[in-house]
Amino acid sequence: MKYTEDNIETIYLAGGCFWGVEAYMKRIRGVVSAISGYANGNTENPTYEEVIHNNTNHAETVEIKYDKNKIDLASLLLYYFKIIDPTSLNKQGNDIGTQYRVGIFYINNNQLEIINQLVKKEQKKYKKEFVLEVLPLENFYKAEDYHQDYLAKNPNGYCHVDLSLADEDIENIYIRPSDREIKERLTKDQYEITQNAGTEMPFTHEYNDLDEEGIYVDIVTGQPLFSSQDKYDAGCGWPSFTKPIDMEVIKEKPDHSRNMVRTEVLSESGDSHLGHVFEDGPRDQGGLRYCINGAALRFVALEDMEEEGYGYLMKLFK
Repeated sequence: MKYTEDNIETIYLAGGCFWGVEAYMKRIRGVVSAISGYANGNTENPTYEEVIHNNTNHAETVEIKYDKNKIDLASLLLYYFKIIDPTSLNKQGNDIGTQYRVGIFYINNNQLEIINQLVKKEQKKYKKEFVLEVLPLENFYKAEDYHQDYLAKNPNGYCHVDLSLADEDIENIYIRPSDREIKERLTKDQYEITQNAGTEMPFTHEYNDLDEEGIYVDIVTGQPLFSSQDKYDAGCGWPSFTKPIDMEVIKEKPDHSRNMVRTEVLSESGDSHLGHVFEDGPRDQGGLRYCINGAALRFVALEDMEEEGYGYLMKLFK
């Protein structure tokens, strides 16, 4: 598989014994390389023996390079969370010691934004508080050669990680990109509307007249928001829906701008301004009109939903 350097990003993950974490990460589609090493300790160029016995405070860590066009950071971290216990202090599997602590060591603030969002979502799945470290990478030293590809060289070697989990699909996750990425990705109109609560002129967006079957997703995160099944012609000039796919995918808040009293609608995952909801919709369908800016949405046609990862929503059209 060919990769372009411009598409390669790096993250450092500590998840207990690096033999298993390295082997596991190498099985994930989009990962270019995984190298075992020692990170965020207080000595230079430590040996394995020094890390074990000399209180160097290094964590066994894997340097992971991945193609962001094949897998994004949020998805990569979801795979990581499948193999760690983020509530276990200095212990993973049968391994005990500070070198076996769990941690995500980032190299820029764009990564930190995504990490913090995902950690917050994952914490909700646990009753105990996380002891997972989320820190900037201070240092990383490649481990000795015999540690690299250890499980490939020693198929029966100890491993606390279930490597088969790398072959399973992960849940759908929608994470807001960094502010820099959002600005780079969106057009001027898309950015003004979703980030600055702008409004497009009525009857100007192609989605106002679109009657094709499919779903409308957040232009920022890809989170599914509305279905064509609930779209109707309200005559107002903006794409209008009687309801979202699920009430949990949107947020509503009072809006007193422009000397009006309205209810603003935002996406849950991206905090993107979408439009407003009014109480003049079809009475037989709940009486609501979600009046949404077309530029805040991306349409995914029914025939493309499976390929784009929205197959689980095909049931909406049966």
